[in-house]
Amino acid sequence: MTTVTFLTEGKRIIGFDAKGHSGYSEEGSDVVCAAVTSAVRLVESTVNDVLGLAASVKVHERSGAVEFRLPGGLSATNESTCQALLTGLMLLFSELHSEYPDNIEVMEA
Repeated sequence: MTTVTFLTEGKRIIGFDAKGHSGYSEEGSDVVCAAVTSAVRLVESTVNDVLGLAASVKVHERSGAVEFRLPGGLSATNESTCQALLTGLMLLFSELHSEYPDNIEVMEA
């Protein structure tokens, strides 16, 4: 099962951890894992490459786990944009959980 844990400070999402193979299908043809990977890449590239921020992203090659953390000290505009992106990501993963409850779990910590 893929587990995505969103990390919060108060109402602010500061990042997330995604780990585990969903088990929906074999690796390389798993639509749940593909959806998670694609969404994570979209958020990371938007935050780091489009907005030019320095979010910390660690990918653990052996396990495929991803750790994403927003930087501190964001301007009000960048903070609002990042919160919208991360809230949208949480919503997407929650909808995936509704469709594939045995393959993806979404939590807050």
